[in-house]
Amino acid sequence: MTLGRNIKNTLFKLFCLICTLFGLGVLASILYSLVGKGLAGLGTHIFTELTPGPGSLGGLKNAIVGSLILTCLGILIAAPIGVLAGTWLAEAEKPSKLASSLRFLNGMLMSAPSILVGLFVYSFVVVTTGSFSGWAGALALAILALPMIVSTTEEMLRLVPSTLKEAGSGLGAPRWWVITQLCYKTARSGIVTGILLSVARITGETAPLLFTSLNSSFMTTDLSKPMANLPVTIYQYAMSPYSSWNQLAWTGALLITLFILTLNILANVLPRWIKAKKEAS
Repeated sequence: MTLGRNIKNTLFKLFCLICTLFGLGVLASILYSLVGKGLAGLGTHIFTELTPGPGSLGGLKNAIVGSLILTCLGILIAAPIGVLAGTWLAEAEKPSKLASSLRFLNGMLMSAPSILVGLFVYSFVVVTTGSFSGWAGALALAILALPMIVSTTEEMLRLVPSTLKEAGSGLGAPRWWVITQLCYKTARSGIVTGILLSVARITGETAPLLFTSLNSSFMTTDLSKPMANLPVTIYQYAMSPYSSWNQLAWTGALLITLFILTLNILANVLPRWIKAKKEAS
């Protein structure tokens, strides 16, 4: 019996190892192609020149600026709402149908396809206003970022020791002060991590922006008009028959990948840094 269990255990571990190596091999192959083809077109012109016309040379300046504006605006909309909603769910004194329903809907929104969010914003904003706009794109990204911020905030606040809250209340501090000055400071690293991961998620989203902000070949910061962005530019250029556009698509994909990688590293390093700084002080 023992020999049979050992054989099954060894075979299972071997199977897990093969699956892991297969997954890592596929990922390494994708990264090899991305880095190899993306670096070939990387240069200062990528950040200083606008997206070119068909068959022409140029850069991705307007697409990069547009993506940064849309992502930052989306997070500025989602972060306060998500943190406050997560706080309400975490501080609910007793279970309620409303809180349970909100958690359920938040979970559904977290797993919903991004294209559905794009269609939703298109129906209620773009159709109503009669034009694609940066505001619509930022709203779509905010909706996509919201569920992760809500869930992370709620979970982090639930990890705050109840004795800390009781100590603050015992000293006569109002509940809002206990939450903002004690709970938020204790759960700060986790909440910031959730926001960073939300930024990483929405940075490369293409489908919502196709239905909302669309794209533009010009440099514009007017959020009431269609706005250039990297994901849609990559999609359009990768599907084009022009080699110069294909090269820009590879380079743009590399930039997004590096940006997301940086955010994920920050999401892992920042909580440790905040914790070490807190312990040192």
